[in-house]
Amino acid sequence: MIKTTYNTSLASTGIIGCGWLGKALAYELQKSKVEVLATSNQAKNIEQLNQQGIKALQLTLPMPLEQLCQHIIFQQQSLVIAITPQFKQGRTDYAEKVKQIILSAERVGIVERIVLLSSTAVYQGLCGEVNEQQTLNLSTEKVQMLNAAEQACLNFSKQSIVLRLAGLVGSDRHPGKFLRANKKLTNSTAPVNLIHQQDAVGLIKLLLLKEAPQGIFNGVSDTHVAKAEYYCAAAKSIGLPAPLLAEVELTETKPSEISKIVSGSKAKQQLNYAFTYPNLLDWL
Repeated sequence: MIKTTYNTSLASTGIIGCGWLGKALAYELQKSKVEVLATSNQAKNIEQLNQQGIKALQLTLPMPLEQLCQHIIFQQQSLVIAITPQFKQGRTDYAEKVKQIILSAERVGIVERIVLLSSTAVYQGLCGEVNEQQTLNLSTEKVQMLNAAEQACLNFSKQSIVLRLAGLVGSDRHPGKFLRANKKLTNSTAPVNLIHQQDAVGLIKLLLLKEAPQGIFNGVSDTHVAKAEYYCAAAKSIGLPAPLLAEVELTETKPSEISKIVSGSKAKQQLNYAFTYPNLLDWL
């Protein structure tokens, strides 16, 4: 078994873009006596975080670099970049935001380690089993922006890690809720690539505390059953009927979406991480 060595001297962590996952991470770090400072771009979220025991300040990106460098988030020993790309809202400045964070951390010179929470959506357009060594298909703007953000993080002069997270599920983000909205299931034969919130938090904490990890890691469970099987089980677990298949199923199913399986072997082997929920069918 690989021995895990921890950086017990970690005193403070900043979580930039502290949402559903970031809040769970903040609570876990606080249990380990790590001082946490969170940011959000929305004033109401800042108020809620402070009320819930997480020190938080507003930060809206992008902004002029000289102004950004004055923010006390860059006085923390480590940073977790958890901002969402907001592609569905038409935003195209995700990579710019990440680059600004990295440049500010470089200029201030206090941050020692940065963990960027990226997405397995970076593998869009690929098929078969994919891992961290994969050559990406940069034919779409989405993959280009995710890749640009990752490269910006990896260019940080101190320690930098990219964690590509699969689809997130949890006790208050049950996959059955997707079905409650009467959404139809597309690409039903495609394998699921998911991770439980608790395991995402566990991996991030490990990447912050483990001695000198570098590079890119996938965060994904071992569950890769077909979407139809998984979401039917999810529906049954909360007393809903089986989901309907979208009409495009028979005409527009893409081979790349049918067979893509994201491998989580590197994180398990190199970080010696044991998943709490390796089988997300059992979790249902």
